[in-house]
Amino acid sequence: MTAAGGAPAIELAGISKRFGTVAANKDVSLAAAAGSIHGLVGENGAGKSTLMSILYGFYEADSGDIRIKGSPVRIRSSSDAIAAGIGMVHQHFMLVETLSVVENVVLGAEDGPFLKAGLAKARAELAQLSTEYGLSIDPEARVGDLSVGLQQRVEILKALYRGAQILILDEPTAVLTPPEADQLFVLLRALRDQGKTVILITHKLREIMDVTDKVSVMRRGEMVAHLVTAETSPAALAEAMVGRRVLLRVEKEPRQRGAPVLEAAGLSCRDARGAEVLRDVGLTLHAGEIVGIAGVAGNGQSELLEVLAGLIQPSRGVIRLGGEILSAAERHPAALRRRGLMHIPEDRHRSGLVTAFSAAENAILGYQDDPAYGAGPLLSPRRIAAQARQAFTAYDVRPPDPALKTAKFSGGNQQKIVLAREIERQPKVLLVGQPTRGVDIGAIEFIHRRLIALRDAGVAILLVSVELEEVMALSDRILAMCGGRITGERAAQATDERELGLLMAGVTDEAA
Repeated sequence: MTAAGGAPAIELAGISKRFGTVAANKDVSLAAAAGSIHGLVGENGAGKSTLMSILYGFYEADSGDIRIKGSPVRIRSSSDAIAAGIGMVHQHFMLVETLSVVENVVLGAEDGPFLKAGLAKARAELAQLSTEYGLSIDPEARVGDLSVGLQQRVEILKALYRGAQILILDEPTAVLTPPEADQLFVLLRALRDQGKTVILITHKLREIMDVTDKVSVMRRGEMVAHLVTAETSPAALAEAMVGRRVLLRVEKEPRQRGAPVLEAAGLSCRDARGAEVLRDVGLTLHAGEIVGIAGVAGNGQSELLEVLAGLIQPSRGVIRLGGEILSAAERHPAALRRRGLMHIPEDRHRSGLVTAFSAAENAILGYQDDPAYGAGPLLSPRRIAAQARQAFTAYDVRPPDPALKTAKFSGGNQQKIVLAREIERQPKVLLVGQPTRGVDIGAIEFIHRRLIALRDAGVAILLVSVELEEVMALSDRILAMCGGRITGERAAQATDERELGLLMAGVTDEAA
Protein backbone atom coordinates (compact mmCIF):
# COMPACT_ATOMS: atom_id res chain seq x y z
CA MET A 1 0.00 0.00 0.00
CA THR A 2 1.34 3.49 -0.88
CA ALA A 3 0.17 6.98 -0.20
CA ALA A 4 -2.10 8.81 -2.62
CA GLY A 5 -0.34 9.52 -5.91
CA GLY A 6 2.28 6.90 -5.17
CA ALA A 7 4.30 9.15 -2.84
CA PRO A 8 6.08 7.47 0.06
CA ALA A 9 4.46 7.76 3.49
CA ILE A 10 7.70 9.32 4.75
CA GLU A 11 10.70 10.59 2.84
CA LEU A 12 13.94 12.12 4.06
CA ALA A 13 16.10 13.73 1.39
CA GLY A 14 19.67 14.94 1.76
CA ILE A 15 19.65 15.07 5.56
CA SER A 16 22.89 16.30 7.13
CA LYS A 17 23.64 16.96 10.81
CA ARG A 18 26.86 17.84 12.61
CA PHE A 19 27.68 17.97 16.31
CA GLY A 20 30.80 20.08 16.49
CA THR A 21 33.42 18.30 14.42
CA VAL A 22 31.40 15.05 14.22
CA ALA A 23 29.26 14.57 11.10
CA ALA A 24 26.48 12.34 12.44
CA ASN A 25 24.49 12.34 9.16
CA LYS A 26 25.94 13.11 5.73
CA ASP A 27 23.45 13.71 2.90
CA VAL A 28 21.20 10.85 4.02
CA SER A 29 18.06 9.91 2.08
CA LEU A 30 15.40 7.32 2.96
CA ALA A 31 11.85 6.60 1.78
CA ALA A 32 9.31 4.23 3.35
CA ALA A 33 5.99 3.24 1.84
CA ALA A 34 2.68 3.28 3.67
CA GLY A 35 1.64 -0.15 4.86
CA SER A 36 5.22 -1.39 5.15
CA ILE A 37 7.79 -2.32 7.78
CA HIS A 38 11.09 -0.65 6.88
CA GLY A 39 14.24 -1.75 8.66
CA LEU A 40 17.12 0.59 9.47
CA VAL A 41 20.43 -1.05 10.40
CA GLY A 42 24.01 0.02 10.96
CA GLU A 43 26.82 -0.15 13.46
CA ASN A 44 26.72 1.74 16.75
CA GLY A 45 27.41 5.36 15.92
CA ALA A 46 26.38 4.93 12.25
CA GLY A 47 23.83 7.75 12.60
CA LYS A 48 20.57 5.79 12.77
CA SER A 49 19.34 7.29 16.03
CA THR A 50 20.35 10.80 14.96
CA LEU A 51 18.37 10.41 11.74
CA MET A 52 15.28 9.20 13.59
CA SER A 53 15.72 11.92 16.22
CA ILE A 54 15.58 14.47 13.38
CA LEU A 55 12.41 12.83 12.08
CA TYR A 56 10.87 12.96 15.56
CA GLY A 57 11.93 16.55 16.25
CA PHE A 58 14.60 16.05 18.92
CA TYR A 59 17.12 17.60 16.54
CA GLU A 60 16.71 19.84 13.51
CA ALA A 61 18.75 18.96 10.44
CA ASP A 62 21.45 21.33 9.24
CA SER A 63 20.23 20.70 5.69
CA GLY A 64 17.81 18.45 3.84
CA ASP A 65 14.06 17.96 3.53
CA ILE A 66 11.33 15.85 5.13
CA ARG A 67 8.19 15.00 3.18
CA ILE A 68 5.07 13.18 4.37
CA LYS A 69 2.87 11.76 1.61
CA GLY A 70 4.77 13.94 -0.82
CA SER A 71 4.22 17.22 1.06
CA PRO A 72 7.18 19.01 2.69
CA VAL A 73 7.02 19.45 6.46
CA ARG A 74 9.26 21.20 8.95
CA ILE A 75 9.71 19.30 12.21
CA ARG A 76 11.31 21.40 14.95
CA SER A 77 9.95 19.55 18.00
CA SER A 78 8.32 16.30 19.02
CA SER A 79 5.01 18.20 19.08
CA ASP A 80 5.47 18.95 15.37
CA ALA A 81 6.23 15.28 14.75
CA ILE A 82 3.14 14.09 16.63
CA ALA A 83 0.99 16.62 14.76
CA ALA A 84 2.40 15.20 11.51
CA GLY A 85 1.34 11.68 12.54
CA ILE A 86 4.73 10.40 13.69
CA GLY A 87 5.18 8.39 16.89
CA MET A 88 8.33 6.97 18.45
CA VAL A 89 8.92 4.16 20.93
CA HIS A 90 12.33 4.59 22.52
CA GLN A 91 14.61 1.80 23.68
CA HIS A 92 14.37 3.21 27.22
CA PHE A 93 10.69 3.84 27.84
CA MET A 94 9.32 7.32 28.58
CA LEU A 95 6.77 6.24 31.20
CA VAL A 96 5.87 7.37 34.71
CA GLU A 97 5.88 4.11 36.66
CA THR A 98 3.69 5.38 39.51
CA LEU A 99 0.84 6.25 37.13
CA SER A 100 -1.69 3.90 35.56
CA VAL A 101 -1.70 2.83 31.92
CA VAL A 102 -4.47 5.24 30.95
CA GLU A 103 -2.84 8.12 32.85
CA ASN A 104 0.42 7.53 30.98
CA VAL A 105 -1.39 7.40 27.66
CA VAL A 106 -3.10 10.79 28.15
CA LEU A 107 -0.09 12.47 29.78
CA GLY A 108 0.66 15.51 27.64
CA ALA A 109 -2.53 14.98 25.60
CA GLU A 110 -5.16 15.56 28.28
CA ASP A 111 -7.74 17.01 25.88
CA GLY A 112 -8.80 19.98 27.99
CA PRO A 113 -8.70 21.09 31.63
CA PHE A 114 -11.08 18.42 32.95
CA LEU A 115 -9.00 15.31 33.47
CA LYS A 116 -11.96 13.07 34.30
CA ALA A 117 -13.53 13.60 30.88
CA GLY A 118 -10.19 13.10 29.16
CA LEU A 119 -9.58 9.82 30.99
CA ALA A 120 -13.04 8.54 30.09
CA LYS A 121 -12.41 9.32 26.42
CA ALA A 122 -9.00 7.67 26.60
CA ARG A 123 -10.42 4.49 28.16
CA ALA A 124 -12.89 4.17 25.29
CA GLU A 125 -10.21 4.74 22.66
CA LEU A 126 -7.83 2.33 24.38
CA ALA A 127 -10.50 -0.37 24.34
CA GLN A 128 -10.97 0.17 20.61
CA LEU A 129 -7.21 0.15 19.91
CA SER A 130 -6.74 -2.96 22.04
CA THR A 131 -9.42 -4.79 20.07
CA GLU A 132 -8.14 -3.59 16.69
CA TYR A 133 -4.51 -4.52 17.25
CA GLY A 134 -4.69 -7.25 19.89
CA LEU A 135 -3.07 -5.00 22.49
CA SER A 136 -4.85 -6.45 25.50
CA ILE A 137 -3.85 -4.52 28.63
CA ASP A 138 -5.59 -3.34 31.81
CA PRO A 139 -5.95 0.47 31.52
CA GLU A 140 -6.03 0.83 35.32
CA ALA A 141 -2.87 -1.21 35.96
CA ARG A 142 0.05 0.64 37.53
CA VAL A 143 2.81 0.82 34.91
CA GLY A 144 5.55 0.02 37.44
CA ASP A 145 3.87 -3.34 38.10
CA LEU A 146 3.88 -4.37 34.43
CA SER A 147 6.43 -6.55 32.66
CA VAL A 148 8.81 -4.89 30.21
CA GLY A 149 6.82 -6.31 27.30
CA LEU A 150 3.57 -4.80 28.58
CA GLN A 151 5.27 -1.46 29.24
CA GLN A 152 6.31 -1.44 25.60
CA ARG A 153 2.68 -1.99 24.65
CA VAL A 154 1.80 1.11 26.65
CA GLU A 155 4.34 3.11 24.65
CA ILE A 156 2.83 1.86 21.38
CA LEU A 157 -0.67 2.66 22.64
CA LYS A 158 0.49 6.20 23.50
CA ALA A 159 1.66 6.71 19.94
CA LEU A 160 -1.50 5.25 18.40
CA TYR A 161 -3.71 7.28 20.75
CA ARG A 162 -2.02 10.42 19.41
CA GLY A 163 -2.88 9.39 15.86
CA ALA A 164 0.47 8.03 14.68
CA GLN A 165 0.48 6.78 11.10
CA ILE A 166 4.27 6.43 11.09
CA LEU A 167 5.75 4.55 14.04
CA ILE A 168 9.49 4.51 14.81
CA LEU A 169 10.76 1.74 17.10
CA ASP A 170 14.34 2.03 18.38
CA GLU A 171 15.82 -1.37 19.33
CA PRO A 172 12.39 -2.59 20.51
CA THR A 173 13.48 -6.14 21.40
CA ALA A 174 16.64 -5.18 23.34
CA VAL A 175 14.81 -5.64 26.66
CA LEU A 176 12.28 -8.30 25.62
CA THR A 177 12.23 -12.04 26.14
CA PRO A 178 11.93 -14.16 22.95
CA PRO A 179 8.17 -14.77 23.51
CA GLU A 180 7.61 -11.04 24.07
CA ALA A 181 9.56 -10.27 20.88
CA ASP A 182 7.36 -12.72 18.94
CA GLN A 183 4.25 -10.97 20.28
CA LEU A 184 5.68 -7.61 19.22
CA PHE A 185 6.22 -8.83 15.66
CA VAL A 186 2.63 -10.05 15.46
CA LEU A 187 1.57 -6.53 16.48
CA LEU A 188 3.87 -4.85 13.94
CA ARG A 189 2.45 -6.98 11.14
CA ALA A 190 -1.06 -6.03 12.25
CA LEU A 191 -0.11 -2.34 12.17
CA ARG A 192 1.33 -2.78 8.67
CA ASP A 193 -1.82 -4.54 7.49
CA GLN A 194 -3.86 -1.59 8.78
CA GLY A 195 -1.81 0.76 6.57
CA LYS A 196 0.61 2.08 9.19
CA THR A 197 4.27 2.63 8.34
CA VAL A 198 6.75 1.10 10.77
CA ILE A 199 10.44 2.04 10.85
CA LEU A 200 12.33 -0.60 12.82
CA ILE A 201 15.84 0.16 14.14
CA THR A 202 17.52 -3.05 15.27
CA HIS A 203 20.90 -4.76 15.37
CA LYS A 204 19.36 -8.21 15.10
CA LEU A 205 19.59 -9.37 11.52
CA ARG A 206 17.28 -12.32 12.14
CA GLU A 207 14.55 -9.86 13.10
CA ILE A 208 15.19 -7.80 9.96
CA MET A 209 14.85 -10.92 7.82
CA ASP A 210 11.73 -12.10 9.65
CA VAL A 211 9.60 -8.97 9.83
CA THR A 212 10.67 -6.22 7.40
CA ASP A 213 9.71 -5.58 3.78
CA LYS A 214 12.69 -3.36 2.93
CA VAL A 215 15.85 -2.42 4.78
CA SER A 216 18.21 0.56 4.60
CA VAL A 217 21.84 0.33 5.75
CA MET A 218 23.89 3.16 7.28
CA ARG A 219 27.64 3.24 7.83
CA ARG A 220 29.62 6.07 9.44
CA GLY A 221 26.86 8.62 8.98
CA GLU A 222 26.05 7.78 5.37
CA MET A 223 23.34 5.70 3.72
CA VAL A 224 25.07 2.90 1.82
CA ALA A 225 22.24 0.60 0.68
CA HIS A 226 18.48 0.26 0.23
CA LEU A 227 17.48 -3.40 -0.16
CA VAL A 228 14.37 -5.55 -0.56
CA THR A 229 14.57 -7.87 2.44
CA ALA A 230 13.53 -10.97 0.52
CA GLU A 231 16.39 -10.38 -1.93
CA THR A 232 19.22 -10.12 0.61
CA SER A 233 20.76 -12.23 3.39
CA PRO A 234 22.12 -11.74 6.92
CA ALA A 235 25.70 -12.10 5.64
CA ALA A 236 25.17 -9.45 2.94
CA LEU A 237 23.57 -7.06 5.44
CA ALA A 238 26.40 -7.56 7.91
CA GLU A 239 28.99 -6.82 5.24
CA ALA A 240 27.12 -3.68 4.17
CA MET A 241 26.92 -2.48 7.78
CA VAL A 242 30.56 -3.04 8.66
CA GLY A 243 32.26 -2.64 5.28
CA ARG A 244 33.92 -6.06 5.45
CA ARG A 245 32.95 -9.70 5.79
CA VAL A 246 31.70 -10.56 9.26
CA LEU A 247 31.89 -13.97 10.89
CA LEU A 248 28.33 -14.70 12.03
CA ARG A 249 29.28 -17.86 13.92
CA VAL A 250 31.49 -18.29 16.97
CA GLU A 251 34.68 -20.25 16.36
CA LYS A 252 36.41 -21.79 19.35
CA GLU A 253 38.76 -24.64 20.10
CA PRO A 254 37.89 -27.35 22.64
CA ARG A 255 38.30 -25.98 26.15
CA GLN A 256 41.27 -26.68 28.42
CA ARG A 257 39.41 -26.65 31.73
CA GLY A 258 41.42 -25.91 34.83
CA ALA A 259 40.77 -26.00 38.56
CA PRO A 260 37.55 -24.75 40.20
CA VAL A 261 37.71 -20.99 40.69
CA LEU A 262 34.20 -19.96 41.78
CA GLU A 263 31.83 -22.26 43.65
CA ALA A 264 28.39 -21.74 45.13
CA ALA A 265 26.31 -24.09 47.23
CA GLY A 266 22.79 -23.74 48.57
CA LEU A 267 22.38 -20.11 47.44
CA SER A 268 18.97 -18.67 48.19
CA CYS A 269 17.79 -15.08 47.99
CA ARG A 270 14.60 -13.08 48.56
CA ASP A 271 13.56 -9.89 46.81
CA ALA A 272 12.28 -6.70 48.47
CA ARG A 273 8.78 -8.20 48.72
CA GLY A 274 10.06 -11.32 50.47
CA ALA A 275 9.57 -13.64 47.49
CA GLU A 276 12.26 -16.28 47.05
CA VAL A 277 14.00 -15.56 43.73
CA LEU A 278 16.92 -17.98 44.19
CA ARG A 279 16.30 -21.44 45.60
CA ASP A 280 19.18 -23.65 46.69
CA VAL A 281 21.38 -22.85 43.69
CA GLY A 282 24.73 -24.58 43.36
CA LEU A 283 27.35 -24.32 40.63
CA THR A 284 31.07 -24.72 40.00
CA LEU A 285 32.97 -22.52 37.56
CA HIS A 286 36.39 -23.71 36.37
CA ALA A 287 39.28 -21.74 34.95
CA GLY A 288 39.28 -21.73 31.16
CA GLU A 289 35.59 -22.35 30.57
CA ILE A 290 32.41 -20.42 29.77
CA VAL A 291 29.31 -21.55 31.62
CA GLY A 292 26.11 -20.13 30.19
CA ILE A 293 22.83 -19.66 32.02
CA ALA A 294 19.76 -20.33 29.88
CA GLY A 295 16.39 -19.15 31.06
CA VAL A 296 13.47 -16.88 30.34
CA ALA A 297 14.06 -13.46 31.91
CA GLY A 298 12.83 -13.23 35.48
CA ASN A 299 13.74 -16.75 36.59
CA GLY A 300 16.63 -15.89 38.88
CA GLN A 301 19.52 -15.36 36.46
CA SER A 302 19.82 -11.65 37.28
CA GLU A 303 19.76 -12.27 41.01
CA LEU A 304 22.36 -15.04 40.69
CA LEU A 305 24.77 -12.66 38.95
CA GLU A 306 24.13 -9.92 41.52
CA VAL A 307 24.69 -12.28 44.47
CA LEU A 308 27.94 -13.59 43.00
CA ALA A 309 29.06 -10.01 42.23
CA GLY A 310 28.34 -8.88 45.80
CA LEU A 311 25.57 -6.45 44.86
CA ILE A 312 23.01 -8.27 46.98
CA GLN A 313 23.50 -10.68 49.87
CA PRO A 314 22.00 -14.18 49.83
CA SER A 315 19.62 -15.25 52.59
CA ARG A 316 21.64 -18.45 52.90
CA GLY A 317 24.32 -20.40 51.08
CA VAL A 318 28.09 -20.51 50.66
CA ILE A 319 30.32 -18.89 48.02
CA ARG A 320 33.96 -19.96 47.50
CA LEU A 321 36.47 -17.96 45.47
CA GLY A 322 39.79 -19.66 44.79
CA GLY A 323 38.78 -22.42 47.22
CA GLU A 324 38.20 -20.02 50.16
CA ILE A 325 34.77 -19.46 51.70
CA LEU A 326 33.88 -15.77 51.49
CA SER A 327 32.53 -13.98 54.52
CA ALA A 328 29.82 -11.34 54.14
CA ALA A 329 32.47 -8.58 54.28
CA GLU A 330 34.54 -10.32 51.62
CA ARG A 331 31.51 -10.44 49.31
CA HIS A 332 31.57 -6.65 48.85
CA PRO A 333 32.02 -5.71 45.14
CA ALA A 334 35.24 -3.75 45.79
CA ALA A 335 36.75 -6.66 47.75
CA LEU A 336 35.79 -9.08 44.99
CA ARG A 337 37.35 -6.86 42.33
CA ARG A 338 40.61 -6.84 44.27
CA ARG A 339 40.56 -10.65 44.13
CA GLY A 340 40.04 -10.69 40.38
CA LEU A 341 36.26 -11.11 40.10
CA MET A 342 34.89 -8.58 37.60
CA HIS A 343 31.28 -7.97 36.65
CA ILE A 344 29.63 -6.69 33.47
CA PRO A 345 26.08 -5.94 34.66
CA GLU A 346 22.95 -6.74 32.67
CA ASP A 347 21.61 -3.19 32.91
CA ARG A 348 24.41 -0.76 32.10
CA HIS A 349 22.31 2.28 33.09
CA ARG A 350 21.28 0.93 36.49
CA SER A 351 24.53 -0.71 37.56
CA GLY A 352 27.29 -0.08 35.05
CA LEU A 353 27.47 3.63 34.27
CA VAL A 354 26.74 7.09 35.57
CA THR A 355 25.56 8.66 32.33
CA ALA A 356 25.99 12.22 33.62
CA PHE A 357 29.72 11.53 34.04
CA SER A 358 32.22 11.81 31.19
CA ALA A 359 33.26 8.71 29.28
CA ALA A 360 36.71 8.93 30.88
CA GLU A 361 35.22 8.97 34.38
CA ASN A 362 33.07 5.95 33.57
CA ALA A 363 36.11 4.16 32.14
CA ILE A 364 37.62 4.02 35.66
CA LEU A 365 34.40 3.74 37.67
CA GLY A 366 35.03 1.37 40.58
CA TYR A 367 38.78 1.53 40.02
CA GLN A 368 39.32 5.19 40.84
CA ASP A 369 41.57 4.29 43.79
CA ASP A 370 44.14 2.78 41.45
CA PRO A 371 47.46 4.65 41.97
CA ALA A 372 47.84 4.80 38.18
CA TYR A 373 45.25 7.60 38.12
CA GLY A 374 46.91 9.92 40.63
CA ALA A 375 48.57 10.23 44.00
CA GLY A 376 46.70 10.46 47.28
CA PRO A 377 43.21 11.94 47.11
CA LEU A 378 43.83 13.83 43.85
CA LEU A 379 43.13 12.19 40.51
CA SER A 380 44.97 13.11 37.34
CA PRO A 381 42.52 14.03 34.53
CA ARG A 382 45.39 13.71 32.04
CA ARG A 383 46.17 10.11 33.06
CA ILE A 384 42.49 9.17 33.16
CA ALA A 385 41.88 10.60 29.69
CA ALA A 386 44.97 8.88 28.29
CA GLN A 387 43.84 5.52 29.65
CA ALA A 388 40.34 6.07 28.25
CA ARG A 389 41.66 6.96 24.78
CA GLN A 390 43.72 3.78 24.72
CA ALA A 391 40.73 1.65 25.75
CA PHE A 392 38.37 3.40 23.32
CA THR A 393 40.77 2.74 20.45
CA ALA A 394 41.09 -0.94 21.38
CA TYR A 395 37.31 -1.35 21.65
CA ASP A 396 36.36 0.96 18.75
CA VAL A 397 34.25 3.26 20.93
CA ARG A 398 32.69 5.97 18.77
CA PRO A 399 33.28 8.85 19.04
CA PRO A 400 36.63 8.23 20.84
CA ASP A 401 36.17 11.35 22.98
CA PRO A 402 36.90 10.80 26.70
CA ALA A 403 35.48 14.22 27.62
CA LEU A 404 32.05 13.58 26.10
CA LYS A 405 29.21 12.90 28.54
CA THR A 406 28.40 9.19 28.54
CA ALA A 407 24.71 9.96 27.95
CA LYS A 408 25.68 11.26 24.50
CA PHE A 409 26.99 7.87 23.34
CA SER A 410 24.78 5.28 21.66
CA GLY A 411 23.75 2.30 23.76
CA GLY A 412 26.20 -0.01 22.01
CA ASN A 413 29.12 2.35 22.59
CA GLN A 414 28.11 2.71 26.24
CA GLN A 415 28.27 -1.08 26.45
CA LYS A 416 31.77 -1.05 24.96
CA ILE A 417 32.89 1.41 27.67
CA VAL A 418 31.73 -1.04 30.36
CA LEU A 419 33.30 -4.04 28.59
CA ALA A 420 36.64 -2.28 28.18
CA ARG A 421 36.69 -1.23 31.84
CA GLU A 422 36.11 -4.74 33.18
CA ILE A 423 37.86 -6.94 30.62
CA GLU A 424 41.07 -4.93 30.57
CA ARG A 425 41.50 -5.49 34.33
CA GLN A 426 42.80 -9.03 33.67
CA PRO A 427 40.03 -10.84 35.56
CA LYS A 428 40.32 -14.33 36.95
CA VAL A 429 36.54 -14.64 37.04
CA LEU A 430 34.23 -12.63 34.76
CA LEU A 431 30.48 -12.42 35.39
CA VAL A 432 28.80 -11.26 32.19
CA GLY A 433 25.17 -10.18 31.88
CA GLN A 434 23.71 -9.57 28.40
CA PRO A 435 27.11 -8.76 26.82
CA THR A 436 25.72 -7.80 23.41
CA ARG A 437 22.44 -6.10 24.37
CA GLY A 438 21.93 -3.18 22.00
CA VAL A 439 25.23 -3.85 20.21
CA ASP A 440 25.73 -3.96 16.43
CA ILE A 441 26.79 -7.02 14.46
CA GLY A 442 30.43 -5.96 14.10
CA ALA A 443 30.73 -5.27 17.81
CA ILE A 444 29.02 -8.58 18.62
CA GLU A 445 31.70 -10.40 16.63
CA PHE A 446 34.38 -8.41 18.49
CA ILE A 447 32.86 -9.08 21.95
CA HIS A 448 32.47 -12.79 21.25
CA ARG A 449 36.12 -13.04 20.18
CA ARG A 450 37.22 -11.22 23.34
CA LEU A 451 35.25 -13.60 25.56
CA ILE A 452 36.66 -16.65 23.79
CA ALA A 453 40.19 -15.22 24.07
CA LEU A 454 39.69 -14.69 27.81
CA ARG A 455 38.43 -18.24 28.19
CA ASP A 456 41.44 -19.58 26.24
CA ALA A 457 43.71 -17.55 28.54
CA GLY A 458 42.29 -19.37 31.57
CA VAL A 459 39.58 -16.95 32.74
CA ALA A 460 36.43 -18.48 34.23
CA ILE A 461 33.34 -16.86 32.69
CA LEU A 462 29.72 -17.06 33.80
CA LEU A 463 27.44 -15.81 31.01
CA VAL A 464 23.79 -14.75 31.24
CA SER A 465 21.99 -13.83 28.02
CA VAL A 466 18.37 -13.82 26.88
CA GLU A 467 19.71 -14.80 23.44
CA LEU A 468 19.66 -18.60 23.60
CA GLU A 469 21.62 -18.76 20.35
CA GLU A 470 24.38 -16.69 21.98
CA VAL A 471 24.45 -18.90 25.08
CA MET A 472 24.74 -22.03 22.95
CA ALA A 473 27.43 -20.55 20.70
CA LEU A 474 29.73 -19.26 23.46
CA SER A 475 29.28 -21.76 26.27
CA ASP A 476 31.14 -24.95 27.08
CA ARG A 477 28.50 -25.96 29.62
CA ILE A 478 24.93 -24.65 29.96
CA LEU A 479 22.86 -24.48 33.15
CA ALA A 480 19.12 -23.99 32.66
CA MET A 481 17.10 -22.02 35.24
CA CYS A 482 13.40 -21.84 35.98
CA GLY A 483 11.68 -20.39 39.04
CA GLY A 484 14.96 -19.56 40.76
CA ARG A 485 16.28 -23.12 40.51
CA ILE A 486 18.79 -24.83 38.25
CA THR A 487 16.75 -27.39 36.36
CA GLY A 488 19.52 -29.13 34.46
CA GLU A 489 23.03 -29.02 33.02
CA ARG A 490 24.12 -29.85 29.48
CA ALA A 491 27.31 -29.80 27.47
CA ALA A 492 26.79 -27.10 24.85
CA GLN A 493 27.79 -29.38 21.98
CA ALA A 494 25.45 -32.15 23.11
CA THR A 495 22.13 -30.30 23.37
CA ASP A 496 19.69 -28.29 21.27
CA GLU A 497 17.14 -25.50 21.68
CA ARG A 498 14.27 -27.93 22.20
CA GLU A 499 15.96 -29.74 25.09
CA LEU A 500 17.04 -26.47 26.71
CA GLY A 501 13.57 -25.03 26.17
CA LEU A 502 12.06 -27.88 28.19
CA LEU A 503 14.53 -27.28 31.03
CA MET A 504 13.82 -23.53 30.88
CA ALA A 505 10.11 -24.37 31.23
CA GLY A 506 10.78 -26.35 34.41
CA VAL A 507 10.80 -29.87 32.94
CA THR A 508 13.73 -31.03 35.05
CA ASP A 509 15.90 -34.08 34.55
CA GLU A 510 14.18 -35.70 37.53
CA ALA A 511 10.71 -34.98 36.14
CA ALA A 512 11.69 -36.32 32.72
